[in-house]
Amino acid sequence: MLNLIGLLFGFAILAKHFEESKLPDVLPNFLPGGWKGGFVLLTLIFVLSSFLDNIAAAMIGGTIARVVFKGKVHIGYLAAVIAASNAGGAGSVVGDTTTTLMWIDGVSPLAVLHAFVASAATLAIFGVAGALQQDKHQPISETTVSGIAIDYGKLFIVFLILVGAISTNYLLDFPAAGVWIGILLGTMLRKTPWYEMGHAWMGTIFLTALVTCASLMPVEELPAASWQTAFSLGFISAVFDNIPLTKLCLDQGGYDWGVLAYTVGFGGSMIWFGSSAGVALSNQYPQIRSVAAYLRHGWYVIIAYVVGFVVLLLILGWHPSPKKSDLQHSQIPTVTQSRDNR
Repeated sequence: MLNLIGLLFGFAILAKHFEESKLPDVLPNFLPGGWKGGFVLLTLIFVLSSFLDNIAAAMIGGTIARVVFKGKVHIGYLAAVIAASNAGGAGSVVGDTTTTLMWIDGVSPLAVLHAFVASAATLAIFGVAGALQQDKHQPISETTVSGIAIDYGKLFIVFLILVGAISTNYLLDFPAAGVWIGILLGTMLRKTPWYEMGHAWMGTIFLTALVTCASLMPVEELPAASWQTAFSLGFISAVFDNIPLTKLCLDQGGYDWGVLAYTVGFGGSMIWFGSSAGVALSNQYPQIRSVAAYLRHGWYVIIAYVVGFVVLLLILGWHPSPKKSDLQHSQIPTVTQSRDNR
């Protein structure tokens, strides 16, 4: 729990450092015209989420979209922005709270990496569909932003935080320590946006409360871990927050963590409140809070989820990890083994 709180607050500061580096402000200069520009923007959000955070990636993408589309952003395209942020974070332990939970629980970052196979397949579907939909609604504005100087010091702080998180996870099994070491080192280079902790505390308390509540649920009554269960959890995560679902699955064990990372991570994109990225983006665009409108215009996100899951299963298959209960039983010495040891 301490790890989770430290990472959530730390990533909020990391996201602000990235925003203040001014790099997001010059990204519109690199977007082509037509529907391809909308697709490239979704791809950028996908990439940002893989090493930043899905909430930050969605917010940055929503800000850029408001500029290049002159404030006329289609609800379907906003669904694609949420989907891109969740798809990009599904295969990275720093890209989504669900994968961060897995990391904290001892799952190797390499064990979730193959979720990108499914995510890439989904991007080809919702990315093209959302870009075409937005281009018909409001073509991209060829805006040239000039006179903006990128703060490379801020970008270096972002790099320090990420390196610290990865290093302390392997050395100390405590990635939050590395995040805060990077933040404290960054105070010697640039002013730290401590006020972001004030913006993040409500969401942090909410998510940690969900995880705590999930730990009280009886794991023994969950369906057996299988690819069918993992597939169903994707739809459940769209209406029931994916954080407690992930916690329950970690307690149960026996899942292919890459498949689960994809289903609970990307599955939340099917409804706006199914993921923290969707909830955050709704503060910028309140119109997505209509579930009916979201489903009507963002229907292709559901199709993308199913196709991505099938592609992942056909290419890499299902490779479950051992259950925690089985590992614990295997570590308990029998009476015969105890006598032999004597």
